[in-house]
Amino acid sequence: MPSMKLCRFEVATGSGAHAGLIVNDEILIDLAGAGVERIKDLLERTDLAEELVRLSEAFAAHYPLDGVRMLTPVESQEVWAAGVTYLRSKEARMVESEFSATAYDLVYDAVRPEIFFKSIPEKVVSPGESVGIRKDARWNVPEPELALVMNSAGKLVGFTIGNDMSSRDIEGENLLYLPQAKIYTGSCAVGPWIVVGMTEDDARQWTIHLEIRRGGRTVFSGETRINQIKRRFSELAEYLFRSQKFPHGAVLLTGAGIVPEDTFTLEANDSVRITISGIGTLENPVAVV
Repeated sequence: MPSMKLCRFEVATGSGAHAGLIVNDEILIDLAGAGVERIKDLLERTDLAEELVRLSEAFAAHYPLDGVRMLTPVESQEVWAAGVTYLRSKEARMVESEFSATAYDLVYDAVRPEIFFKSIPEKVVSPGESVGIRKDARWNVPEPELALVMNSAGKLVGFTIGNDMSSRDIEGENLLYLPQAKIYTGSCAVGPWIVVGMTEDDARQWTIHLEIRRGGRTVFSGETRINQIKRRFSELAEYLFRSQKFPHGAVLLTGAGIVPEDTFTLEANDSVRITISGIGTLENPVAVV
């Protein structure tokens, strides 16, 4: 199955969400004309490959990509996150405080991964919308991550980009403050679309690049490879779905391998640009919340 991109978009601001299929990186097919209202329903299909080929050939309205506004592809799925999956992430988390060091060192080598709740779908930020930094934190950073898209059966059906915004000084003060450091207004952005038809082996060849711009200039940039993720995607998905039911499917962020140094913090009006080579680019401005 060739890779295709499922998306949600607006023709005009406030006009309502449409389900879309992007073919050849340039043609956006409005799936409403083919009777598809929600991309989530497509991800539940066992014949997804055949159905997407059929939809790509269907007679439906087409739009240029630069003529619409992309919305987050998260419709009704919960967003969760895995932590300490990269060696760099473990080392950065240990920098937060000596108190946290031993715990994160143990998690990196443990059988059970760190998995935590990140966002309800209604709070997920779309491309171009503002991600938030807490006004009561001193060290706010983006965390650029590959996101796994799974259907209600726990099957991996696609990939997208996630930004797991974090207040590292709050988390470092006490591990019990993790929810406050990770879950707040504007703390989770996902998009711009879901790439389907690719495998884990394909995804492990991709790179993640982070660029933060301030006042028209780059103030931070970094890059990592997805093959640096220690755990297999199937392992992370299996732990997420243990003793859990996700009737709408779920999105799982897979951890951050790029972490700005502790002397850097985001500021209002910064721009965060995350590019994954096999997916595209998620870009968001920054606002204080």
